[in-house]
Amino acid sequence: MATKLEAHELDELNATELEAKLREAKEELFNLRFQAATGQLESHGRLRVVKKDIARIYTVVRERELGIRTAPGTNEEAKA
Repeated sequence: MATKLEAHELDELNATELEAKLREAKEELFNLRFQAATGQLESHGRLRVVKKDIARIYTVVRERELGIRTAPGTNEEAKA
């Protein structure tokens, strides 16, 4: 199981890697929800952590679209 993602860790990932992390997190959330529905889930706190990780990934993606954050490899300081 993956641990909590930090925003600064997500800043270092490119768009493809972010999509992969998002896909993994959504798959894990599905599995956790399935376990919860069948009564097999032991760690209910993990549901909250995964949901927040998904939200963090979406936030980084959106901030990059708006130009608030920069993707790795882009050098905007050189433009200024």
